[in-house]
Amino acid sequence: MMLNFPNQSRSFDERRHRVCFWGYDGPIEISFYAEADALQTLTADVGGTEAWCLKTFDAGVERIHAAASRAYKRGKGAYAFTLGVEDF
Repeated sequence: MMLNFPNQSRSFDERRHRVCFWGYDGPIEISFYAEADALQTLTADVGGTEAWCLKTFDAGVERIHAAASRAYKRGKGAYAFTLGVEDF
């Protein structure tokens, strides 16, 4: 099966300063975490607050899903992935 992102939900992890979202490979749920530093590569705006991270995530969701798909292909079999600057 192919990784897809039918669930548009995302949340902010204040403690780890990242946005959490989920993808699915058939019935299997895969957790993804986009670090705030990685989100900074998607915009010229300077930020870091929860609102900024969620807004930046929403604006760059296609690029983030593409990065998540690449990470998933590299790490097949894992159920959680953290996307850092190097993934973009």
